[in-house]
Amino acid sequence: MTDTEKTPVIPLPPALARPLAAAGAVLTIASTFLSWTWTATFPGDLTVYGYPAGLQVITLVSAAIALVYALSGYGIPGLARINPSGSNNTLALFGIGTFAVVWFTVIAITVDLGGLVNVDPGGFVAAAAALLLAIGTLGLPLNRRTAASLQPPSWAARRALGVFYRALRHLRLTKPAIPRAATTTALAERLAITVGTALALIIFTYGIGINDDDSETFIGFLLALAFGAWGFVHAGLLDRYATMSARHKGFATTLAFVAAVIFPFTQSDDHNANIGVNILIFATVALGLNIVVGLTGLLDLGYVAFLGVGAYAAALVSGSEYSPYNVHFPFWAAALTGMAASLVFGVLIGGPTLRLRGDYLAIVTLGFGEIFRITVNSLDGDSGPNVTRGPNGITQIPDIKIFGFNLGDAHDVAGFTLGRFANYLFLMLLITAIVVLVFTRAADSRIGRSWIAIREDETAATAMGINGFRVKLIAFALGASLAGLAGTVMAHVNYSVNPQPYQFAGAAPPNSAFLLAAVVLGGMGTVSGPLLGASVLYLVPEKLQFLQNYELLAFGIALVLLMRFRPEGIIANRRRQLEFHETGQLDIPEQQTLTDEAAVSKAGA
Repeated sequence: MTDTEKTPVIPLPPALARPLAAAGAVLTIASTFLSWTWTATFPGDLTVYGYPAGLQVITLVSAAIALVYALSGYGIPGLARINPSGSNNTLALFGIGTFAVVWFTVIAITVDLGGLVNVDPGGFVAAAAALLLAIGTLGLPLNRRTAASLQPPSWAARRALGVFYRALRHLRLTKPAIPRAATTTALAERLAITVGTALALIIFTYGIGINDDDSETFIGFLLALAFGAWGFVHAGLLDRYATMSARHKGFATTLAFVAAVIFPFTQSDDHNANIGVNILIFATVALGLNIVVGLTGLLDLGYVAFLGVGAYAAALVSGSEYSPYNVHFPFWAAALTGMAASLVFGVLIGGPTLRLRGDYLAIVTLGFGEIFRITVNSLDGDSGPNVTRGPNGITQIPDIKIFGFNLGDAHDVAGFTLGRFANYLFLMLLITAIVVLVFTRAADSRIGRSWIAIREDETAATAMGINGFRVKLIAFALGASLAGLAGTVMAHVNYSVNPQPYQFAGAAPPNSAFLLAAVVLGGMGTVSGPLLGASVLYLVPEKLQFLQNYELLAFGIALVLLMRFRPEGIIANRRRQLEFHETGQLDIPEQQTLTDEAAVSKAGA
């Protein structure tokens, strides 16, 4: 028996399943123009007829995409291109995603407003229509893992997870093989990359624009986004988009940078630009940590201390009246000071400790992080010299001025008013671009290949002539200096620095656990992985306020699920993906694998 088979989850006549799914999608779309509740107290104001809002908009988009994929099965010209794999898995995932959003909304209305009586007829129509959509999609033949290839769950697992576990096990989908794309022109590929970048900007702008107190809408947004991304993976669209982006790497990178520049002009609230600034700061620091953890394989549990060193160094020389040194460096000099201070600390800490490996190195770096926090707490004038003012920190750090341009003032550009945080967002975009350039150049260089060799097998790398200590020290120092550069900007953005955030695990980022989770979640050894991981881990607690008291619990659950289902991270490095999966799991044809192995053997010979 093969590893996969095309069988439906729900047995339905083949002639009935697809029409039922299409009808459910149409009815779900129509229901979004009805009232789902009688009161505007529920977030999003779902009381208006003929005007979808909030969760209704998310439902409308998800159901519309499901309808398009349902119609693509009828051989309509042009629609087959949106499903290169030819599998029904994509339709099933969008159907389940629509069902999850609608039923979550109905349950949320019932719980928040105090009873099912608060659901208007439009809500019941949406719930019934989404159920029809889900049943129809699950009645189609799906690429699923066969029962013989699944390991039976233990008795404890069955008792603990019950029906939910068995349902997921029964629904276990397998990604179908994606046929090779037809040859397209460079212009068509660049147009596709432009459309994909524009859609990503729209999705990110919509998600960040959801009010912080509107947790229900953001949860629905996450549900639709997760199932939608999963569906596009099964369709093969994301794989082909990644291939085109790799083929036109410079063009795709430029478009991503342009989209980030456009983002502040789409926001009327400067608070959203503030979120963007913090995401870029932590993403930049995560990229520096990715050099240490992702490329070199060194587990650093005190990396946030280098961010603190850069922030404190910049605060001391940036003209704050609470600084014991009466100096006011320009920003470029303060940035260099922060980078140099972090670099020195990276060398001082790495010199005596990088001869350790594994858990021993992790314990030492964890100790360094705690020593830094305790030290800056003690330099308050009582327990030690008055340098950092202890728990009070250094406050009233002035805004950055570059060529007479004060980033703290609002400015009008092309009819748009850009606030303080929008100005800092542009600065962080420039710094992030520099860090990405340094990361990519270093990873592709001779020293980068040495890092990867050390990560894979330090003993073998040393036997081949690589100076392991020197290579690791360079990685440690470079990662520390990049974190110090981000810390200089963070000190000016927050107007102050204090020792509270710089610990292994705190109530809010930055902390070492947050940064390490961003690297692992996004994908170690990649450029876009830490950027995505930092965005998700910062944005989700920001929008879901009730999670802020359970942040570590949420991190733990996310990492457990990630290690179980995608250990290589959301955006996988190809080498690590091959390490964590068998050939069949990656849907690589056996003949192609043998050909690749023969080519490698021939090259070695």
